[in-house]
Parts: sequence; structure tokens; C-alpha cells
Amino acid sequence: MTRLPGFHRWSSALAAAVLLAALALACGRGDGPGRVILLGLDGVDPATVDLLMSEGKLPNFAKLRREGAYAPLQSQKPLLSPVIWTTIATGKTPDRHRIGHFVAVNPTSGEQLPVTSQMRRVQAVWNILSAHDRSVDVVGWWATWPAENVRGTIVSDHFAYHFLMEEGAAGAAGGAGKVSPPEAEKRIASHLKKPKDVTAGEISPFVSVTAEELARPFDFEDDLSHFKWAWATAETYTGIGLDLWKQDRPDNLLLYIEGVDSTSHLFGHLFRAADLSGELAAQQKKYGRTVEEMYAYADRLLGRVMAAMDRKTTLLVLSDHGFELGKLQDDPSKTRDMRRVSEVFHRPEGILYMYGHRVKPRVRLNRPTILDIAPTVLALNGLGRGSDMPGRVLAEALDLTIPAPVASYEPPGAGGDTVSTASGSTAAPPSSDSQVDPEIVKKLQSLGYIGARSDTGDRNLAAVAFEAGRFEEAAREYARLVAEKPEDGSLRASYAGALGALGQYDAAYAELTKAIELEPLNVEAYHNRAVIHERRGEKAAAIGDYQTAVKYNPQYEPSRRACSGWARRCPSSRSRMPRSAPWRWPRKRPAPRGGATMRRPIESSTKPAAWRRDCPCSISTAPTSPICGAIRRGPLPPSNGGSKSIPAMPSSPRTSSGSG
Repeated sequence: MTRLPGFHRWSSALAAAVLLAALALACGRGDGPGRVILLGLDGVDPATVDLLMSEGKLPNFAKLRREGAYAPLQSQKPLLSPVIWTTIATGKTPDRHRIGHFVAVNPTSGEQLPVTSQMRRVQAVWNILSAHDRSVDVVGWWATWPAENVRGTIVSDHFAYHFLMEEGAAGAAGGAGKVSPPEAEKRIASHLKKPKDVTAGEISPFVSVTAEELARPFDFEDDLSHFKWAWATAETYTGIGLDLWKQDRPDNLLLYIEGVDSTSHLFGHLFRAADLSGELAAQQKKYGRTVEEMYAYADRLLGRVMAAMDRKTTLLVLSDHGFELGKLQDDPSKTRDMRRVSEVFHRPEGILYMYGHRVKPRVRLNRPTILDIAPTVLALNGLGRGSDMPGRVLAEALDLTIPAPVASYEPPGAGGDTVSTASGSTAAPPSSDSQVDPEIVKKLQSLGYIGARSDTGDRNLAAVAFEAGRFEEAAREYARLVAEKPEDGSLRASYAGALGALGQYDAAYAELTKAIELEPLNVEAYHNRAVIHERRGEKAAAIGDYQTAVKYNPQYEPSRRACSGWARRCPSSRSRMPRSAPWRWPRKRPAPRGGATMRRPIESSTKPAAWRRDCPCSISTAPTSPICGAIRRGPLPPSNGGSKSIPAMPSSPRTSSGSG
């Protein structure tokens, strides 16, 4: 065969090109999973990031925005840190993972302690990754104590105690289980920084205090002490996370930093606030720049993480909720207390940035939620989303083939599908029982730390079931809680809401009446009892309860609307609610489609025309407005006091608000 001139050179070049293309493919889409860093920055607000970024103060966030994918991250109530971060880590809703609040109660001593890994009822991503030969290090994540055995290292939330509880100042009681494997604790001990170790040079960019103030011993009631703690903990966990990432080279790193959230709770009301005087002016002089500088610190921390990435690393940066900064309390005296900014100033959107390996640049994500994070992390590790995970893979931002879903990663009998009920059924065993060192479990059991439960968390989980439309489940859970605490009026009002949603109006009425006897200032109980009176045609009684609700809380909109047409027969909107009233904040919830409202429980009743003409609470008869306060289609929600998912009765900020 006659060869054409130059054919040999051409064919050699072609073969080389094919080989290079194959190598390039092997280094790209076909080379298997890369590495993943999930950086959690608690309480970072997207609007504040945008503001400071526009002023050139957050260069690393700006780089992520330019070169990666971004959108605000949609969170879910209750906006409490342990609940949300466990949802993020599991891809399951709180009624499935069963972490419902900050604290549990030690059944032996009665003391409060942060929620534990043993209370979680489903697999976290670190369990799933470990079971599929993907290494993972977890640092500082909520509800990781006692630390589970994984293919890597877990430094639990008890190591530096980011949660502001008094036990943390002296070190966690029952120090076992803080790190897994236990021998890793010696290696990372040099990174541990305590509040007393913070120097004037380190803290001076954030606050303006005297040397004497800085030298004061730690005091749990002192805001400067708490800020030193928050900063020291952030430094501790950042140092540990980066050391593990560089030295161990895990496939995945989950690193949680709490500092921005604590700082916002302490000093968020001072953020760029103008025209302050008196005590507020004195606070601003010391701490007026603290929140802004903490955002700048978070940006520098982000820069350290980005510098540690290699070319095959994907970075996800997220927060669990935002913050309405610069907002003063209605009652200025509250600014004298710790946790000056309540969780009512949480915004339901956090941040989400994706950057690095396989992330498409300049992509706007399509309304991502906290339930989408776990499926996306699994996809980046070559694993499919569990079909029992309600979230999705954020495929619009990723240049990779999305793995096919799997049925579930839960072992048989787990998954959080079984919950405690009044009839005696019990929850599935914690998914992590077999993954914690048995000797550690035995020791913690002897101290009362295993078997702890959270009553407030159970209330939140019952409320989650209610909001999801599982009214029978919510009613069973509330019935159990009422049986345990029959003198709790708020629980009874919540139980009444679930009963009303099931159409059991007589039983709901009885619970509401008892709730009012126990807590005479329970505004929602009056309103919802008025609704039942109205169903029964008991006009005078209905009007009386609507008026009482407005009397005790002039800002309570459902009863105000019921009385809006008859101001002369209802209390003035300028009247003041008694300071002791437990219902400080009315719920603000948009009505679902079709004019329904989730505020009240009972189907609209059909009333004679005479009722409509004579009712002194009557307002517009349009389909979108109630008549005489009548219930539009939709169920009555749990009483605020029964669930911290909606701000309600004031309670200790260390146990209900916490770091939020």
C-alpha cells in the first residue's frame, strides 16, 4: 500500500491528541469524586454580606460570587441552630431526625446539657460517606457529642463548647467522647484556645475596652466574656479543621463556626445604629463595630480555607439563617441583658456559595433549601440522593453526571419514621448507637447523659408535624406532653389546635378552657375559643373572647380583624398589653392559597343572615376575609407557647434562644 507523504507524522500526531484528550477526560468528568469542604458559618446574613461586599470589605466572598454559584439559602422553622444544622447534615426534616431544640435534660441530675448525637434518629452524611469508603473529618458541628466512629476524625461540639452554657467555661462534664478516635485529642490539643487566652492585640480590632475590663475573670453574665469565648472557639475550630485537612487529606471536611451568630445576638442591635443615647450609646462606644468586624473576620477565615483548597476541591459555604441587624428591642431595658437580640430577629434566608472543582461559574442557584445540602454533598462524592431525602441535588451549579437516587441509607428499623406517642410506641433507636465507642457510651450512661430528652424539643417536633399536616401525629405527641405536664397551659392550647384540626371541637374547647384557667393571658387560646363559640352560634361568648384577646394584646391581628368594624365595642388599639402577658409576638404567616389560614382550626360555619347583620365583629364578607372572625378553611396551629418554632412565651435565652 502506498503511503501518502506525511501520513506517518499525521497519524502519530492524531494518536497523541487522542491520548491527551483521554488524559484530560480522566482528570475531569471521568476521574471519580474530588474533595469537598462544607464550611458552615452560623447566622451570616445575605443582605449584610451584600452590603459589606459592595463596600469592598469582603474580598473573599466577592471572589466566590464572581467565580462560583450563589443564592440565598432557604431555611425552615424552627430557626434554632442545632435543629437546622442537623437538617443540613442529614437531609431530613426535624420530625425525622428528632433534634428539636438546644438542650436536653439529664434524667439523673436534672441539669441541662446540649443535645447529643445519641438523640439523632437518622444517618448523617458522615455516617453515609464512611460506609461508602469516603473519608470525612467533622469539626465543631452541632449535636456531634459523643463523637461517633467514622472513616476519619470527629471533633465534637463539646471540645471547645461553642454553645454558651456554663458547663463550657469549666470544661464539659463527662469529658469522654469529645473526639473520635480518642487518640486524636492529644494531637489537636495545641489548637484549643480558651477565653482567658485571648490577648488585647487579638481582640482590639473588634471591641474598645480597657485593659482592666479585658483582664476580668470569665463571668457567664458578662458580654465581653462571651465575645472572647465566641472568638476563641472560632479560632480553635478553624485551626483544627485546616490542620486535619492538610495533614490527613480527607475526602470531606465539615467545619462549623459559630462566631458571627453569637456576636449578632450580643451586639446586633448596635450595627450601624444612629442617634443612640444613654446606655445604648455607652454600649455602642465599646461594641458598635463588633458585628461588622466579625463579618470581616469570617471573610478572612474563608480566605484561609480557600488557600488550603487544591484543584480537585469543591467548596460550599453556607449559613443556617440571616439576621435583621441594627434593630432595637421594643423594650429598651432588654438591651441590658445578655443575648440582647432575640431569635425573633432571625431572617429565614442564609447564604449559599459553591466554588471550585466542578462548579459552574457565575450561576444563580434556583431557590436552594437546607434540605438540598446533604444530597449535593453525596453527589459530589459519587453517591446518589436517598429517596427518603426530600431535598434535591443542586445540579444547575455542577458540571458532573448526577448519580441515580438510592432507596435509603437508613438501616432497617431506623429513619425516624417511628416517634414517641401517647399510646406507647417508641422512636427508632438512634442511628449512631453502634458508631460510638461502647466504653464511652457505658460511662456516659452512668452519668445520665445517655437517655436524656428535651421537652422543648419535643414541642418543636410536634409543631413540625402539625405544620406538615400530620395532625394525628401532632395530637398524639401533644397528648403525651400534656399527660406529663398537665399544668402547662401553653401545651394544652397547642393540643387544642391539633384536636381542632382533626375536627374534634368539643375536646378542643375543653383544652382551651383549661389552658385559659392555667394561663389567663393566653391570647391565642381566647381567639381560638371564640372561633368555637362562633361555630356553635354563641355570638356573645365569641365576641367576648375576641375582645379579651385584643385587650391583652392589641397587636394580635386575627382578633383585631374580627373586631375591626366595631372599634367602639372593642378595646382601643392604643391600649397596652400587661407586661406580664406571655404572648409577646403575634404570629405573622401568609395565608395559603385559596384564602385558607393556618392560624385557626375549624372549617367555616354557615351562619344565618341575621348573624351576619348583627355581629358586632363583622368585617368584609369577601372570600378572603373572615365574617365575624369565622374560621376560613384550614387548621388551628399549635399555641405559640407550645413551640419555639414561632416566638412565644419568654424563656431563658440560654435554652430557647441560645445561638439561634
